[in-house]
Amino acid sequence: MPDRIFILGFMGSGKTYLGRRLASALGYQFTDLDELIVQQEGQNISQIFDNKGETYFRTIEANALRQLGSVDRVVVSCGGGTPCFHENMSWMNAHGLTLWLNPPLELMRIRLQRKPEKRPLLKGLGSDEKAWDHFIEDKMKARLPYYRAAAIEYVQQSESADSVAEVLSLIKNHLSCTPM
Repeated sequence: MPDRIFILGFMGSGKTYLGRRLASALGYQFTDLDELIVQQEGQNISQIFDNKGETYFRTIEANALRQLGSVDRVVVSCGGGTPCFHENMSWMNAHGLTLWLNPPLELMRIRLQRKPEKRPLLKGLGSDEKAWDHFIEDKMKARLPYYRAAAIEYVQQSESADSVAEVLSLIKNHLSCTPM
């Protein structure tokens, strides 16, 4: 297994949920990049966005990500926009295995609507499903080139899927097909 596994995907794709379980199954430690930033900054992500702006956030996000380059046996759940800034996607591909979680739009919307207040980019969307779907589709379109650069794509079909077993199988298959 690679020393570092970086889990990528849009908000609500299940990065933290799956990451914790994958780390446990592998005997690795788990790090949520957003939680690491919150610890270092002493503010939640929404407060950082509100008080210092997205540009500042993306800079400290890239710095926090690179701190993990010396950590072995770790699964890292990245923020949805992490791969899109500061050459982060190239850096992650060079320093570990990247895994893109790509569930159907409807599944992401359902998850995001549970706690929209936790995510600064969701402010003001209300309850209109079409507005949510439009927002997700637009953001995904912009982020797809970055997500598609991941070594592995996992398309979770339902919340009841045994995602850890499926992802472990994908990783093993990828490693068996990748020249050393």
